[in-house]
Amino acid sequence: MADPRKPRKLPRRMTAERIENVALHYLSRYASSSGNLRRVLMRRVERAAAAHDDDPAAGAELVDALIARFLRSGLIDDRAYAAQKAASLRRRGTSRFGIRGKLRQKGVGADLVNETVAQLDGGGSDAGEFAAACALVLRRRLGPCRSAGQRAAMRQKDLATLARAGFGLAVAHRALSAPDSATLEVWIRGEAQMPD
Repeated sequence: MADPRKPRKLPRRMTAERIENVALHYLSRYASSSGNLRRVLMRRVERAAAAHDDDPAAGAELVDALIARFLRSGLIDDRAYAAQKAASLRRRGTSRFGIRGKLRQKGVGADLVNETVAQLDGGGSDAGEFAAACALVLRRRLGPCRSAGQRAAMRQKDLATLARAGFGLAVAHRALSAPDSATLEVWIRGEAQMPD
């Protein structure tokens, strides 16, 4: 925790070179969409502008020019970022609804979000959504991962957990119908037919 007696360090002025250095440092540590990078850079620009009584609009122009240059050069690729993030979220057990929300939160445009989720689903199949629900059940140790005595008693809570995560009732029931965690793993890999 910061020492309350010590004055906060004054942020440096945001020049074009400084903005580029901050952007490159951020991109070296995190994958990002153009919208998210713009948000990160604008926070820095606004903080520095307020400290130095500068106009944040001048910094915004520099940020926009930098992001346009990064997009042209391929340093930022919103389509690749969205596909990678969506696949990662799906493996973690995130529903379509949750994936849409996370991508929008990270600054990905609505059209690209819809396109990415459609590609992830593979033509409207529920198999991907079911595999994600199974992954969440396994990760959160719900349903078939519980002891036999707890399983029936916790069924409503497990269904509620899956519903809060954005899964439909039919998908949630199917995911919780697995006899054991080994079956869940087989269903996640797609090696067996999903139950009706």
